[in-house]
Amino acid sequence: MAYDLEIENKEILQRYKDLISETYRTLDEESNKIIRKAFDLALDAHKDQRRKSGEPYIYHPIAVAKIVGKEIGLGPRSIAAALLHDVIEDSEYTYEDIRSAFGKKIADVVNSLTKISVLTHQNVSVQSENYRKLLLTLSEDYRVILIKIADRLHNMRTLESMSPEKQKKIASETVYIYAPLAHRLGLYNIKSELEDISLKYNNPSIYREIEGKIELASADRKKYVEKFTREVSEKLKNEGLNFTIKGRAKAISSIYRKMLKQGVSFEEVYDNYAIRIIYKSDRKNEKFLAWKIYSIVTDLYHSNPSRIRDWITQPRATGYESLHLTILNPDKKWIEVQIRSERMDDIAEKGVAAHYKYKEGYHKKTEDGTLDRWLNEIREALENQHNFSAVDFLETIKPNLYSKEVFVFTPRGEIKLLPNGATALDFAFSVHTDLGMRCLGAKINGKLVPISYVLQNGDQVEILSSQNQKPKIGWLDFVVTSKAKSKIKNFLNTEKIALAEEGREIFERKMRHAKIALNETEINKMQKFFGLKTSQELFLGFQDGSLNAGSIRKYLDSKTMLNNLLSRLKKRTPKYPLFDKTEQENLDMIVFGKDEEKLNYSYAKCCNVLPGEDIFGFITISDGIKVHNDNCPNAINLRAQYDYRIIGAKWVNSDTFNKRIKIEIEGLDRQGMINDITQVITNSMNLDMKSMSIASDNGIFTGNINVEIKNKSQLEETLKKLKLIKGVSKVNRI
Repeated sequence: MAYDLEIENKEILQRYKDLISETYRTLDEESNKIIRKAFDLALDAHKDQRRKSGEPYIYHPIAVAKIVGKEIGLGPRSIAAALLHDVIEDSEYTYEDIRSAFGKKIADVVNSLTKISVLTHQNVSVQSENYRKLLLTLSEDYRVILIKIADRLHNMRTLESMSPEKQKKIASETVYIYAPLAHRLGLYNIKSELEDISLKYNNPSIYREIEGKIELASADRKKYVEKFTREVSEKLKNEGLNFTIKGRAKAISSIYRKMLKQGVSFEEVYDNYAIRIIYKSDRKNEKFLAWKIYSIVTDLYHSNPSRIRDWITQPRATGYESLHLTILNPDKKWIEVQIRSERMDDIAEKGVAAHYKYKEGYHKKTEDGTLDRWLNEIREALENQHNFSAVDFLETIKPNLYSKEVFVFTPRGEIKLLPNGATALDFAFSVHTDLGMRCLGAKINGKLVPISYVLQNGDQVEILSSQNQKPKIGWLDFVVTSKAKSKIKNFLNTEKIALAEEGREIFERKMRHAKIALNETEINKMQKFFGLKTSQELFLGFQDGSLNAGSIRKYLDSKTMLNNLLSRLKKRTPKYPLFDKTEQENLDMIVFGKDEEKLNYSYAKCCNVLPGEDIFGFITISDGIKVHNDNCPNAINLRAQYDYRIIGAKWVNSDTFNKRIKIEIEGLDRQGMINDITQVITNSMNLDMKSMSIASDNGIFTGNINVEIKNKSQLEETLKKLKLIKGVSKVNRI
């Protein structure tokens, strides 16, 4: 393909100018020199490289640097590192070259990003030791995490050039690990965008439906925001306040989560947009002015007292500060209002980078650097995690990425932030590891409580300890912080290490005898085959005799069968596009892989599959192919952890296929309602109704109907007609 290099060169220079003009910080001459030098080197390194889309590769590092500078707000050295993030991996330039030109700090960041990229290109499974190394590299320097998140964000924004299978894998991996990291670092806008794009590729029909409804509601939203702005602005100006007011729709992924969690439709999600009041203030008067604005707003509108969130008096662990309230609009719908100063808004928009801009206030507010201590905890946990699987570790820290916080006081009155649900034992470990190890009990507000006591906001905590106390396995049932979990696990694991080493020697001898190459990948596969959580458990099994040479033979037999199946499915070229839509009336069976073969399969129990819906196959170790719905709640985890076992699947024919499903219906009770419902199902739609149960309470009825559906279009038409029945307010497929 021929490219117009002159036009491309002009575009490259224009993008570089945009990067410089739109960076978050005002750049001095020295900063401009560093960035220009990095750009020149990156341009030379990538001069002959192109992206999957055919664009010059240099577009990507420029875009990542722009995200780092404008959307995250990092400084010139981080922007330079972003420009250089693929240089060591993709060119002849070395770490020493980067260090010589830019110094050790920038070179170390680029080197860490290179290690992450190399691991990612190896198609790292969450199950593997390499994934632990990837997370450890991320925790080396907060700038490494931020630049990697920016890199992932640009890749997500340009995901359309990838194949559908690759799109879903990357989208699943993103929502599985990168979105939680962005959340923990206070990058709420980026976290929402990552989740929205992931939803767009994992569940496109749901994404488009919500997106369309948001667009339809935009006119009403704009009208109401303008009315709110007029009414509130007059009062705020009378008080001499300098402010701006803006409204925005909530993230599509956030609305979808609420729909699932609350079991409601889009129209029933009452806070699907928010209004933000941002005011100018010095640090001294920030809190006073926030409550003054709150008072003015609540004088004009009814508010919901149970929905007030004061993140100014006690900021979140991420440093987020804002005062939230919920008011009733003229249409009797609840709307969230966020009140924050320009400094607070800066932190809310740019997370950790803004913390360091306001470093003095940040460290004062968050007890000497909550973020730094969190990174240290993650690093310490990773370094001590050798005897646990990476997925076990990830499940340990992930609740801490998303969880809300409680604040408690030490006996001296100092504030400590802990994840919601933290116990007295978590508090002890947060003070000092030795105190956690010897924790016997606690006094909460002067009253004696067990170490499993769940902390509440405002509790004053005093830990009681004993030299004779030792961690017990039961402690793992109630601690929630990653530090406490990892320390307890490490202590309990100490006694097993010697036995595991002995078992490993036995295991290695038997593997050599069976002529199997001994490597990390093989150990991980065998561990999963036997249903074990860690490689240590595998070695202990050979030590105590529960696993033996016969177990290895059984594994080899299953491996041969699995490999044969995978090779059959993936080696041949497709006869026609794998995911072409098929006519609804011509759906008869499911075919798999690029050669679209008919294979034995069964339906996964975690989701309900109907003909015509998008599906995929998952190759299990011992139970053949399981067919999942694309919207299956386990789909993201399966793609993120076991992508190599996902196979394409499609419907090609079904005239006689019947599937029993359950419909939930709700509305105003009236005479003849049951008859109207029955008429739609048996007469209008000609469906076979297996059962129906209706219950009425104070004029409201709820019911469940079991019917046999032939295909997706028939189901959609049935739900549509049921919704048209007079008095029916909600119809859902369960």
